[in-house]
Amino acid sequence: MAEGNTSTMAQKRRLVGIGGRLAQEFGFSRVAGEALACLYLTDGEVSLDALERELGLSKAAVSLATTQLERLGLAQRVRKAGDRRRYYRSADDIGSALRQGIMTFAREKMALLATKLQQADEELKSVKQDADARFLTARVARMRDLNRRAARLLDSPLVKMFAKLG
Repeated sequence: MAEGNTSTMAQKRRLVGIGGRLAQEFGFSRVAGEALACLYLTDGEVSLDALERELGLSKAAVSLATTQLERLGLAQRVRKAGDRRRYYRSADDIGSALRQGIMTFAREKMALLATKLQQADEELKSVKQDADARFLTARVARMRDLNRRAARLLDSPLVKMFAKLG
């Protein structure tokens, strides 16, 4: 935040902090939320080094955050001829990018849950089927069904239509 007056810089710092806390409340990385807010509130692109200084975080933390944001489509890497540093800017249409990023995040978490539930189901098949095991097996099956339904919901035309609004 080398440019701008101190009041503007203070407002930006507060908003960046809010972005981090909001991201954390939604189950995302606080650092990624702060990085996204900082990129969004910056006119143009910012180098990874400058982002690190502005956020007061380690290069590793900021690099991981920007990589996550880039993977989710929330940030874009910008190349400058003759400059080896990494530059980033927020996505051009941050609303659409956020919606798409949240959908991608949800799908990844649901895929992870499906894998864990499959593992639990296979382990339960190898144990003696007493009342506790039967109850747990039934609950795991129900969770797998709910996870599949949620995945279908994310792929429904109505949800896709709402994701494009904005």
